[in-house]
Amino acid sequence: MVNFILVPGARLGSWAWDDVVPHLRAAGHGAHPLTLSGLAEKQGTPAGQQTHVQDIVDEVERLDLREVVLVGHSYGGIPVGQAAQHLGDRLAHTVFLDSSLPADGESFAGEWPDITASLARSDGVWPPAPASHYDGHDLTEKQIARIVADSTPHPGRTLTEPAVLSGPLSALRATYVLCAPEGEEPEHDVAQLVADGHWRLVRMDTGHWPMFSRPRELAEVLLDAAGE
Repeated sequence: MVNFILVPGARLGSWAWDDVVPHLRAAGHGAHPLTLSGLAEKQGTPAGQQTHVQDIVDEVERLDLREVVLVGHSYGGIPVGQAAQHLGDRLAHTVFLDSSLPADGESFAGEWPDITASLARSDGVWPPAPASHYDGHDLTEKQIARIVADSTPHPGRTLTEPAVLSGPLSALRATYVLCAPEGEEPEHDVAQLVADGHWRLVRMDTGHWPMFSRPRELAEVLLDAAGE
């Protein structure tokens, strides 16, 4: 038995994993979706990037979990990559789900100048995206409506504060899940980790939000990664 800690991407809460959790639990594993500070039901809680890192570590320690598989989607890969370095022998595997990777001293917004501009216009938060943002990602109109309705503004400091790494990401036992059509390649940092034999690459032929578009297939990918 392993214990999945499921960390959603920007603007989302633990609810984003509702369609994935039953498949993981049916396979006999623990599944613990996590809402990060300042989002969803935790709106109003002040949060910087290290707050989100601590959220993950605290959840593992609060539940006293072992054989932990951390899963970080999109922005969630930033705090997950850092939290993984704090879990010691509790950690079994890390899964970066179509996510960004933390780089020591660099912020999430650093590679997306439009986010910084958006934060300046919106009192320091990243507003929820419109329905059109989700077009072309293998989502039904109903799924898009659900995401738009339940998304909340994302705390800006979590996007602009730099990551803090205590060692190279190559030291992690990890799987990167690329959600893209066949033939599309991962970003250079991911490609290098895979080419060097440190990480495994898995492809899903779907859009950026597979927990909605392909929840059963995603659960199978996560279960396979946990068995490595």
